[in-house]
Amino acid sequence: MAVTLQDVAQRAGVSQSTASRVLNGSSRVPRADVADRVRAAALELGYVPNAQAQALARSSTGLLGVVVHDIADPYFSSIVRGVQTASRTAAKEVLLASTDRDFDVEREAVGTLIAHRADAVILAGSRQSGDLDRDLEAQFGPYRADGGRVVVIGQPLAFGSAVEPENRSGAGELAEALIAAGHREFAVIGGPASIRTAVDRRTGFVEALARHDLTPLVEVSGDFTRDGGYAAARRLADALQLGAPRSGPPACVFAVTDVMAIGAIAAWRERGLTVPEDVCIAGFDDIPTLRDHTPSLSTVALPLEEIGTRAVELALRTDADDTGLRERVPGRVVLRRSTALDG
Repeated sequence: MAVTLQDVAQRAGVSQSTASRVLNGSSRVPRADVADRVRAAALELGYVPNAQAQALARSSTGLLGVVVHDIADPYFSSIVRGVQTASRTAAKEVLLASTDRDFDVEREAVGTLIAHRADAVILAGSRQSGDLDRDLEAQFGPYRADGGRVVVIGQPLAFGSAVEPENRSGAGELAEALIAAGHREFAVIGGPASIRTAVDRRTGFVEALARHDLTPLVEVSGDFTRDGGYAAARRLADALQLGAPRSGPPACVFAVTDVMAIGAIAAWRERGLTVPEDVCIAGFDDIPTLRDHTPSLSTVALPLEEIGTRAVELALRTDADDTGLRERVPGRVVLRRSTALDG
């Protein structure tokens, strides 16, 4: 039979309520010798505290919920690493859900985290439509009224806090750096038009080109994945007639994520095209796996683990209501071999 709290109380010679205050984390802890006696009895009997009882005693479950679009994507796994590090420091445990960009799955995951009384829920990833945002706002309403906190990594919602990467300005800075490096012909591999991160990055890049009277030769789009970049790059190769003789330097392609850029390079390699000799390419995010990629990829570096850490800090703030708290995170342009013009 499982050891009960009453068993521990009897062994320690205290009341059950006293044993509960010691083992379940109540702020009303008895004197040190009594607490030591209770803990020793629990250890001797092999008692495992009840998580629900602990939550009631502490008015907190000690759980942080994190919902990401795709845990296999290094962008999200890096953010989650930052969340886990910060949560461990704060003595919190992380519950993780990955939705594969299915917003019905996201709503189910949010409902489960709320049911488990997570102290806060962090949503990592770009939103799609106002209707979905309103659905989430209604779902989170009672939870937030009961003290739960919500943090979004990406563009802010109408409620909760947000850690917002500066996607639009970062992409613009990348375009400026590429132009300064000597590039004059560009193309874009974008993401789904319904995802704001993809739209902001594409818009920032194209706006910067326009300031120099430049326009992309071709724009194609694909899923926000390696395979999406692969498929889009094949279409772009046909449109640009990559591999055909040309007199000037190669065109420079901007892919709105690093994983799409990696997929694009794979597609071109299958066609016998090399980067940067036949075509140049830059991405966005600076995911950790780039350190092992050849050629090294030009990109906009985001401090992904730091973004996760900042989200936890916002989630655990108790000095202010969470509505309207915003932290913007700038990117840093890093030019590498994939956009070199020296062949």
